[in-house]
Amino acid sequence: MELFWYVVVISMLTIYMLLDGYDFGAGIVHLFFAKKEEDKKAITKAIGPFWDANEVWLIAGGGVLFFAFPVLYASSFSGFYLPLIMILWLLMFRGIGLELRGLIKHSMWYAIWDKAFGIASLLLALFFGIAVGNIVRGVNMGHVVNGVSTYEPHYFVLPLWNPTLNPLAESLGVIDWFTLLIGLIGVVALTIHGANWIIYKTNSTINEQLKRIVFRLTIVLTVLALVSLSSWFLVIPHLFENYFAHPIFWIFPLISLTGLIGLFRIKTFKKDGTGFVFSSLFLAGGLASTALSIFPNFLPSTNTINPSLSIYNAAAAHYGLSVGLIWFPIGVVFIALYFILQYRIFKGKMDDGDYGEH
Repeated sequence: MELFWYVVVISMLTIYMLLDGYDFGAGIVHLFFAKKEEDKKAITKAIGPFWDANEVWLIAGGGVLFFAFPVLYASSFSGFYLPLIMILWLLMFRGIGLELRGLIKHSMWYAIWDKAFGIASLLLALFFGIAVGNIVRGVNMGHVVNGVSTYEPHYFVLPLWNPTLNPLAESLGVIDWFTLLIGLIGVVALTIHGANWIIYKTNSTINEQLKRIVFRLTIVLTVLALVSLSSWFLVIPHLFENYFAHPIFWIFPLISLTGLIGLFRIKTFKKDGTGFVFSSLFLAGGLASTALSIFPNFLPSTNTINPSLSIYNAAAAHYGLSVGLIWFPIGVVFIALYFILQYRIFKGKMDDGDYGEH
């Protein structure tokens, strides 16, 4: 039962990152590469009908986490309280940046909300990457100091950073050199993903430039991925232990590698949506590979006194998980129908839309 809900949570969070991830990436493209007004409008048209609906998966994933793994939910939302509040504000600024831009037709007004949208998107991509880095690195469960647990075993508190920025320190912070490296990978990967979505959904004059940018960023992403993989062994010495124990797990790194290799061919694709497929493969395969590298743990403990939060010790009672099996399929059907209808209505290019023109 716990394994089923683990797969559900990871799947929902992966879907969220694939869908809202292209929104973040589009915002980064909007911030750095869209110089002309027509290109900026093309980008907002590409994501306009979708961005708020995509966030449903974050809420739904959080809801499933709340009822299926309440200990993990409580521990994470208290321990990561500050960065989670920052993410909440960034989500708000990204939304109001899109919605308020068209209220007043003035260049200064446009500039303010363009920056709000772009910077919030950039920081969200960075923070979600840093979040993945924290999950991989683990946290000091129970806040052990000098071999003594000062909090309850499942409880922890992290400052935004520690003075040394060392991921192996006893007193950890949310940001250190390892989590920042994973955050940079998140920024580059989602920028590529967003650029591919813009290419797929518009005939913007910026599209040819975006293909060149995707190719260059794929080189950067490859270098960062290799550096992070070598650094990973410092943080998780037994990185491939699960993969050797369960060889079927190797399919997910291969999926990610296929996506990465495919992105190098961005300039040769005849169909505009092909690049988006490959960036989706890279992200989905990478997230699944990361989750499986620490399986069955959700949040590893960096000390030997208090246990990691796993799918077993963080799960709700069997009765609650069983009741969820009744209601979950009903919710999935409604969400699936909603998204199928939405993407059918807004299929094809979005150049003729008028999002943001109030």
